Amino acid sequence: MSRFERPVVVQVSRHAAERVVFDVNDAATILLRDLTRETKKRKAAMDACLRVLRGESHPPAARRAFVAAALEAKILRSD
Repeated sequence: MSRFERPVVVQVSRHAAERVVFDVNDAATILLRDLTRETKKRKAAMDACLRVLRGESHPPAARRAFVAAALEAKILRSD
């Protein structure tokens, strides 16, 4: 199961609606499609999501990494 205990709310652009991220798949999609700047935090979040999807890690680790990347990209609305 790759669901987050608590969803994360992001807004990928000023004109986009807020999006509620419920699980690792949603987070990975946003990292791939919307966060195009290559940063260490984005890469760490991508790696964390992949580890969960492979069954090598747990969702809380991916959630923490995603929140850090979202904060850095200034798209985090609520954690």
